[in-house]
Amino acid sequence: MQIAAVAVSATDLSRAVSFYELLGFRFPPLEADTKHIEADWDVRLMIDEAAFLAELHGEPPRAGNTAGFAVLFDAPADVDAAASRVADAGHTVVTAPYDAPWGQRYATVADPDGYRTDLFCVL
Repeated sequence: MQIAAVAVSATDLSRAVSFYELLGFRFPPLEADTKHIEADWDVRLMIDEAAFLAELHGEPPRAGNTAGFAVLFDAPADVDAAASRVADAGHTVVTAPYDAPWGQRYATVADPDGYRTDLFCVL
């Protein structure tokens, strides 16, 4: 058994795709009527339109206040660069990059809908 994908919802798919592309994900072109899109990477990242998920589940999705998933980078400079791209694009860096006592260069960022992603590499 393995985790096949990680999913978040978005009130604006275009804005969410732009955010996750800052972290290195690559998506197919976004069509006007798209309600679901996937980036294929080591783990698939799926983004669903929030209104579509509310229709499916009977309630609106809500972002958590802890990271939903983490992205492993090769070097500390890569973590710093990803966090900088997020900040420079006007998004939220929840935890600025730092050398964590558990032996990682570590940061947390939030997408436009509040879903959090940890960025890290082993020191």
